Amino acid sequence: MKKEKNELEVDKDSCADSNCPEHGNLKVRGWTFKGYIIKKFPRRIVIEFDRTVYVRKYERYMKKKTKIHARLPRCKENEVNIGDYVLVGECRPLSKITHFVYLRKVKEKASDLQTNRIAVAREERK
Repeated sequence: MKKEKNELEVDKDSCADSNCPEHGNLKVRGWTFKGYIIKKFPRRIVIEFDRTVYVRKYERYMKKKTKIHARLPRCKENEVNIGDYVLVGECRPLSKITHFVYLRKVKEKASDLQTNRIAVAREERK
């Protein structure tokens, strides 16, 4: 009996994606950012992170959110989900909006049980 591989399951050793920083020939250089995944597409993710910007007129800082589109290699599609905290690195332009590539997962999304406990604890404080 032979086990058949699904097209979605790709071994890390046999990654045929040329735009993979580990198995392909895509060079990572320049900026790296950490952020939360807010959208996931078949070969692309959108991450969002906060940054502080100085407003000269008011001599104060304000928070801004930045969205970045990053390439998601086929060998890593199954290991990330929406809400995960990930690291992306700059590479050559891969498309009109994609100039970054997924490198690794820093932290997983908090489970629903953990988020419920946090919400209950906040309500008890009030």
